[in-house]
Amino acid sequence: MIFVNSNDDNFDIKFQELLSRGKMDIAHVSGIVGTIIDEIKEDKNLALRSHISKFDNWTPKSDEDLKISISDMQKAYENIDEKLKKSLHLAYDRIKMYHEKQKPKSWFDTESNGTILGQKVTPVDSAGLYIPGGKAAYPSSLLMNVIPAQVAGVEEIIVCTPTPDNEPNELLLAACHLCGVSEVYKVGGASAIAAMAYGTQTIPKVDVITGPGNIFVATAKKMVFGEVNIDMIAGPSEIGILGDDSANANHLAVDLLSQAEHDEMASSILITPSQALADKVKQEIENWLQKLPREEIARKSIEERGAIIVTDSMDEAIDLMNQIAPEHLEVATLSPFELLPYIKHAGAIFLGHNTPEAIGDYVAGPNHTLPTGGTAKFYSPLGVENFMKKSSIISFSANAINEIGEECALIANTEGLTAHEQSVRVRMK
Repeated sequence: MIFVNSNDDNFDIKFQELLSRGKMDIAHVSGIVGTIIDEIKEDKNLALRSHISKFDNWTPKSDEDLKISISDMQKAYENIDEKLKKSLHLAYDRIKMYHEKQKPKSWFDTESNGTILGQKVTPVDSAGLYIPGGKAAYPSSLLMNVIPAQVAGVEEIIVCTPTPDNEPNELLLAACHLCGVSEVYKVGGASAIAAMAYGTQTIPKVDVITGPGNIFVATAKKMVFGEVNIDMIAGPSEIGILGDDSANANHLAVDLLSQAEHDEMASSILITPSQALADKVKQEIENWLQKLPREEIARKSIEERGAIIVTDSMDEAIDLMNQIAPEHLEVATLSPFELLPYIKHAGAIFLGHNTPEAIGDYVAGPNHTLPTGGTAKFYSPLGVENFMKKSSIISFSANAINEIGEECALIANTEGLTAHEQSVRVRMK
C-alpha cells in the first residue's frame, strides 16, 4: 500500500502512478475482442453458442437454451427470503423515485413574431443491459440499469448476463421478475455486447447498451460505439475518501475495503491532512482484512492499488482528489457541505460520517453505475438521459421568416451555398 506525505521527494512519481490507474490494457485484448465481434456478426447464434461453450463451461443444445424463462424468474422471486424481498422492494422504490426526478421534459417557446422553438424528448426504442455474472453476480446492478430505462419509457429492454456452468444467479433472476423484465439471455462478455449491438436470430439489436463489466466487456463497448450508443467505458471499482480529525478510523478502513473486496484491480485512496488519522486507518485496515471472507482479493487490491496520502491542508487534499476524480468520494469531515463547492470531479459524493459508499450501492436512490479511472472529469452517472434523446423543434411564421430571413440568406451566400440562400428568399416578401 502506498503510504506517503505530499512533501516526500518522490511524491510526484507516486501520485502519477495513482492517476494512471484507469489505463486498462485495451490494446492487449482488442484483437481478441475484435475476433469475437466479427464471429457474432457473421455466425450469430452459432458463434454465441460456441463462445458460451468456450468461456462459460456449458454448451447450449439449441437457441432456446440461450433465454431464461419467465417462469424461472418468477419462481426465483417466490423462493427468496421475505426480508430480502422487502429489501429489494425498498431499493426498487427508492431508485425509481430518484430517477423519476431526473426525467427531462419537452418544452416549447413562442416568440412575438410567431416563431416556435422547442425540444422534444423521446426514449430510445430498445436498450440492452449487461449485468456481470462471473466472479460475482450483482442484482443491485440489474435494478440500477433497468429502472432508469423504464422511467425513460424504453419499450424493449433486454438483459444479458453470463451463467458459468449454466447456473443463473437466483437473486438476479428474482430481481428481473421484480423489475418486470421478460427478455434475459445467458450470454456474457464481449459476445453479449456484440450480440446486442448487431443482433442475432435470438437476441435483438438494440439502440443503447449500458452496464459494467470486465476489460473484455469495456473493450467491446468501445468497439461497437457508433453502431449503438453506450453509457461509458468503465474500469475497476474505486473509492476516494477525504477525512479530517473528526473521522472514525475504523469506519474509514472498512469503507476503503468495501471497494477493495470487489476486485484485485480496485483502487482505495484516503487523503487527509491528519497524520494521526492516517496511521489509525492503516492499522484498522489490517484488522478488518483478517475478518473478510474475500480477504485474498481485498488484500491484493489494497497492497497493489491502495494509498493513504497525508497533506499539509484540506485544500491540498481536495486539489489532489479532484485530479484523481474518483468513482466514489466520501467526505468524512466535520463540515462536509462546506467542502462541496470545491469538489469538481467525482462520480458520486457521499457527505458526512454516516454516509458510507455502500449505502449508495443499494438503497440510497442515485445510480451506482459510475465513471471510473478519472473519467468523472467528463462522464456522469448512468441515468434516465442515457435512454433518451432530444429533437429540436423549429416552426417559423411568415412574419418571422421576413424578419430574420435576410440575415440567414446573407450567411448562406457568404458560405457559397446558393440553394440554402434561395430556399429562404423564395419564402420572403
